[in-house]
Amino acid sequence: METPDNATEASEEAPVPTGIAAQDWATASADPQYRAAVVDLLGALAYGELAAFERLAEDAKLAPTLGDKAALAKMASAEFHHFEQLTDRLTAIEEEPTAAMEPFAKALDDFHRQTAPSDWLEGLVKAYVGDSIASDFYREIAARLDTDTRSLVLSVLDDTGHGNFAVEKVRAAIEAEPRVGGRLALWARRLMGEALSQAQRVVADRDALSTMLVGGVADGFDLAEVGRMFSRITEAHTKRMAALGLAA
Repeated sequence: METPDNATEASEEAPVPTGIAAQDWATASADPQYRAAVVDLLGALAYGELAAFERLAEDAKLAPTLGDKAALAKMASAEFHHFEQLTDRLTAIEEEPTAAMEPFAKALDDFHRQTAPSDWLEGLVKAYVGDSIASDFYREIAARLDTDTRSLVLSVLDDTGHGNFAVEKVRAAIEAEPRVGGRLALWARRLMGEALSQAQRVVADRDALSTMLVGGVADGFDLAEVGRMFSRITEAHTKRMAALGLAA
């Protein structure tokens, strides 16, 4: 899954983790509600990585050059490695990976079906915008996780290189044909709305995740912080649009 290229680096003045964020998995997972939330989170991430692998492999078929095809194939391989890390972790904590992913399959499949790109450039924008929004969301949640789970989540959000690749190709296409920019800007705005709606539906449908998100589990967000979180995600989207040379 893509990490936004302009992701904010950890501040030297960041607060010292407390509560669950200062605990390891063995300690934090004693709370059954927290454990259920983490299993949901890992299941959602794992299916997202599998879907990203499939999508990049499909996008490679649309690539205009052999070099582009090879670059996307390499990125797809990195996504599949992330998927394996997550399923290995689920197995290690005695959870069945397929069962953990199953609740999220329909929502993610619906999102990808509703936002199927019509060409190579739309595919690049979708991966860059859509995956980055998801990464922003998971990074926000990661700050509240136990140390072991947080480390895993952040590692699978590592940049596969797709962000810089997409920016380079999209900006070059707009420079060659400026009118393409308007179409892609509309497409990106649609993706933003669909991605946020999909994220909200997934959380709302899973009691453990929603309870953790709004503070029912120690160290969760309060409702005001949820609002600020989505504001930060929107601001990051605006910056990514600028990097692509598109208007938000």
